[in-house]
Amino acid sequence: MSYIANTKAEQEEMLRQIGVKSFEELIASIPNEIRLLDKFELFPALSEYEVVRLFTEYANQNLNSSEYATFMGLGAYDHYVPALVNFVIDRAEFKTAYTPYQAEVSQGTLQAMYEFQSMICDLTGMDVANASMLDGGSALAEAVLMAFAHNHRNEVVFAGQINPNYISTTKTITAGKNLNFLFAVDSDGTCDLNALERIVTDKTTAVIFQQPNAYGNLEDYEVIERIAHSCGAMLIVVVDPISLGILKPPGEYNADIVVGEGQSLGIPLSFGGPFLGIFATKQEFIRKIPGRLSGMTLDVDGKRAFVLTLQTREQQIKRERATSNICTNQGLMMLAATVYLSIMGKSGIKELAEICFKKAHYLAEKIKEINGYKFLNDKPFFREFLVIPPVEPEKIIAEGKKEKILAGIDTSKFSGMHKGLLIAVTEKRTEDEINRFVELLSRFSVK
Repeated sequence: MSYIANTKAEQEEMLRQIGVKSFEELIASIPNEIRLLDKFELFPALSEYEVVRLFTEYANQNLNSSEYATFMGLGAYDHYVPALVNFVIDRAEFKTAYTPYQAEVSQGTLQAMYEFQSMICDLTGMDVANASMLDGGSALAEAVLMAFAHNHRNEVVFAGQINPNYISTTKTITAGKNLNFLFAVDSDGTCDLNALERIVTDKTTAVIFQQPNAYGNLEDYEVIERIAHSCGAMLIVVVDPISLGILKPPGEYNADIVVGEGQSLGIPLSFGGPFLGIFATKQEFIRKIPGRLSGMTLDVDGKRAFVLTLQTREQQIKRERATSNICTNQGLMMLAATVYLSIMGKSGIKELAEICFKKAHYLAEKIKEINGYKFLNDKPFFREFLVIPPVEPEKIIAEGKKEKILAGIDTSKFSGMHKGLLIAVTEKRTEDEINRFVELLSRFSVK
């Protein structure tokens, strides 16, 4: 039906039921400093063509990775998305994040969820994975909540530099649990193993480290795992899924929970989202895992069928008995990742990781030749590293934009991070683009 606004009489009736005399009285508790007191200055109604033209002009003001050589990272990377990914996710059958409430009607969607879960288990070396979460940050927060539900301890230890967005998201989502957050970060950004040994106790619910960490460096997973489990804490590992093409999967060094950002798996940058949260764990914790799980079984005729299983989320059972308030999944992005992983295969992910690794190290060696540039440390890294330039990072970034180069991330804008220029390299960066970037950095060298 067409939209019909409330009449004056209906508005007065609603206000009377609420117990106020006017709309202003209803919102009187909202401070004036955060209220929009001025009237909107709206332009007159436009035709469809005029609206398209106007919004195209707005969109063209954005800097996009199709026109700019992008060296930005910190959880969002400029990878190539094969055409087949968009072809599949554009199909009408899949273009919703939701299955019907009689979920088994949607066998295609449930199978896609099952295949995604299976691939994430293969990639991480874990026993079970859910059908995705909102993003890497919310996946980490849910991992902390799951650890707390398991051992009821109230201290969380971050070992080494974790993505600051993930830390803030975790603190926000877990605020109601009154957890204490401790940090074991050395001066070079990696885990301070001596500090970790001191602060992990029988009060620690989980030890969290990122592999590679927020600066791209590799952490000593064997020592961190030993320290965490020696006190009965759960070990949570935040991964870059592409790195698992060449790095040991967390399941092989006894991680309890593995989370990560799945944007690299066939999902465009899209100015920050939608992204994809990865969550995997051991079989023994399957009844505490948040989010949706798809399982494979046989129907009454003995044919293969897929079902939602172990539905311990808030939407399916009593709230006080639920393991999580996450009752959905990032379905369309999950499908994109499933198609991407199917296209790439194990050998493709390995080759992609090797290309990113080699190109990042080629660029790093070039930067070492420029006077005045320092590296945060000389620890091994995957495809991302922090450079401390002789000038303010924002000057390099501003100059790069003039030449259609997005020259990394100014880490001074993030609480707790070293000041510098965080640079990431993907398979899309050509030798010419890397050399142009080196030339840009050389302009700010110390003479």
